[in-house]
Amino acid sequence: MNFRNRAEHAAEVIGGLLETSPNADLAKAIADAVEQEIIEAVLSESARCVEVAHSCCSPDLDKAHKIAEEIRQTHTALIANLSSLR
Repeated sequence: MNFRNRAEHAAEVIGGLLETSPNADLAKAIADAVEQEIIEAVLSESARCVEVAHSCCSPDLDKAHKIAEEIRQTHTALIANLSSLR
């Protein structure tokens, strides 16, 4: 399930919690907001993981750099995939 599908599902759940069925425009706006928050959370956590890799592997900086680089590559791939969904 991609971020957009999760966001749309969250919009449906929110509508259910509010005991209303939002019109198409409102449902899209809710899904857009939820999707944006998911993306920001993923990016933030990715950056945090890079920092943790550097701090926990400071005695072995080569390993820390390798882990950080792999996280950055995954981050770049994630951004490319998210951009293609828009």
